[in-house]
Amino acid sequence: MHATPLQDKTLEKLARRRASAKMGWYIHATVFIIVNLLLAGLSAMSERHWAMFPAFGWGIGLVIHGFVVFIVTGGGGLHQRLVQQERERVSLQRDPW
Repeated sequence: MHATPLQDKTLEKLARRRASAKMGWYIHATVFIIVNLLLAGLSAMSERHWAMFPAFGWGIGLVIHGFVVFIVTGGGGLHQRLVQQERERVSLQRDPW
């Protein structure tokens, strides 16, 4: 059974949306690491250990974001490779035979 052009468009849209969500998580994680390293450095210079509090709170958000992206949507890294992986996943889900 072959996919119609409408099905192909829908599959492409879904694959791109999933790949974009994963790319968004990678960006989120990178910013988290950079900012928290900077905060840890500032915290160490002030000889107070306050940097763990924003890292902990933001870390909870990062874990939740990762859970939604990789577990809930079925799930890593360049955008094109992610798009291709999602195309393959979606086409397998659509046509199990």
